[in-house]
Amino acid sequence: MGAPQLSYLPNCSLLFQELPLLERPAAAKAAGFDAVEFWWPFPEAVPADAEVDAFVTAIEDAGVALVGLNFFAGDLAGPDAGALSIPKRSTEFRDNVAVAAAIGARLGVRGLNALYGVRVADATPAEQDDLAVENLVFAADAVAEFGATVLVEPVSGPKPYPLRTASDVRTVLDRVHAAGADNVGFLCDLFHLASNGDDLDAAIAANFADIAHVQIADTPGRGEPGSGELDLFSRLEDLRARGYDGWVSLEYKPTSGNTVESLGWLPRDQRGAH
Repeated sequence: MGAPQLSYLPNCSLLFQELPLLERPAAAKAAGFDAVEFWWPFPEAVPADAEVDAFVTAIEDAGVALVGLNFFAGDLAGPDAGALSIPKRSTEFRDNVAVAAAIGARLGVRGLNALYGVRVADATPAEQDDLAVENLVFAADAVAEFGATVLVEPVSGPKPYPLRTASDVRTVLDRVHAAGADNVGFLCDLFHLASNGDDLDAAIAANFADIAHVQIADTPGRGEPGSGELDLFSRLEDLRARGYDGWVSLEYKPTSGNTVESLGWLPRDQRGAH
């Protein structure tokens, strides 16, 4: 079974790491892609205007769409996995929302991923969850002005990140929707869900109406499709058959270290929008 006929894009924070960050959008275009996504591309929540302008220019000059962008999430290579549910970082997150929304408005970003944040010792889980709802509503209001959606995703790994399953994300979405923010959706990351032992087929069936974006990587290893044991194509075909017409992000680490070599599973004529 080949890759289903969906719209694919590279996550340029993980792919094309052979190149400096600002050269990656052009490399994605040269590889046949029409669109890209990035994690937050700056080390701080509020970068200098010149840094923002350079990033925006790199996207525009490459001739690709920036479909997805993370809000500031802290040091992802270190202890962090988001800031929005952490009391001491709430102001930092809200300051970042203004910058991320400004980039989103300039480039027509459709989805902005809000990583939830880890559990901390100086707040109860209930306090963190209440704060998360407040900050997700705040972010949703900011990006609604240009028609974007805030995304919430499960995450795997050893960090004390509380959203592990589709059900965990569903609980957050229900609370945020009840608070009046309709433009908050489920980022269906098949790698993270599978790594956490969730039932992918059940997760897709139960949450399809709220799936606003999809990310993939094989497991174990987080490599390209076919490098592990996960049947990604059947799940992508299920999404397509149900009517999913959004983007599928290639959020993997090339097993050879070379991005272009890792794309052999996806024919060039399938790398654009469908």
